[in-house]
Amino acid sequence: MAVVADALLVIIFAAIGRQSHDETNGVVGALSTAWPFLVGLAVGWALVFAASRRNRTAPHPLRAWPAGVVLWVATVLCGMLLRAATGEGTAFAFIIVATLFNLLTLVGWRLLAQLAAARRR
Repeated sequence: MAVVADALLVIIFAAIGRQSHDETNGVVGALSTAWPFLVGLAVGWALVFAASRRNRTAPHPLRAWPAGVVLWVATVLCGMLLRAATGEGTAFAFIIVATLFNLLTLVGWRLLAQLAAARRR
């Protein structure tokens, strides 16, 4: 479920960005903007799964640190590198917005889940 939630958050990021720039093509347009970040997210998940398989005491993938941070950094870094490699925009303002939005969502929901779990205990 976490993989799906993360992917949906990345697609929402792309959709909001496209809508704020009055770009068209709806879902297809959002997916065309999101794909580099989805690839980055997949890289991040591969790193998290690899770490958890190597080390049985590795943090759960739903933890904000380090799993959420790894996912966030991989998503933004790979996404921007792929956008640059394919001739898409990587304006400084876009990098800042993408970095902050994905930090807020990919790490943020994990922090909220951890706080809720701690309150239940």
